[in-house]
Amino acid sequence: MRMTALAMVSACLTVPAAAQDVAARWNDYPTAARADYVFACMATNGQGRDVLEKCACSIDVIASILSYERYVEAETVLSLRQIPGERASVFRASAMANELVADLRRAQAEAEIVCF
Repeated sequence: MRMTALAMVSACLTVPAAAQDVAARWNDYPTAARADYVFACMATNGQGRDVLEKCACSIDVIASILSYERYVEAETVLSLRQIPGERASVFRASAMANELVADLRRAQAEAEIVCF
């Protein structure tokens, strides 16, 4: 059975499912989320090219440690902790909320060590 040139190219370019899963895991953060992080990081650390590279590295490290879903949950808890009063106290006191924030803080600390 002879393969056409198009079939041969297609066969060569086919990525195994396991490799696709790994790629999806390493790139599950939307571009907008990565950009938001980099903009906030640069607002805090400076506007130079070197800071851009460090901030981009930082979100890459965080993404390698936390899934995007877990990252969003932790960021949400941090936002809700800013609400004054009793209604937001559950986000300040619950073990689950504290664990989410602790995971994010550990990932940020790792990113700080690796990138800055």
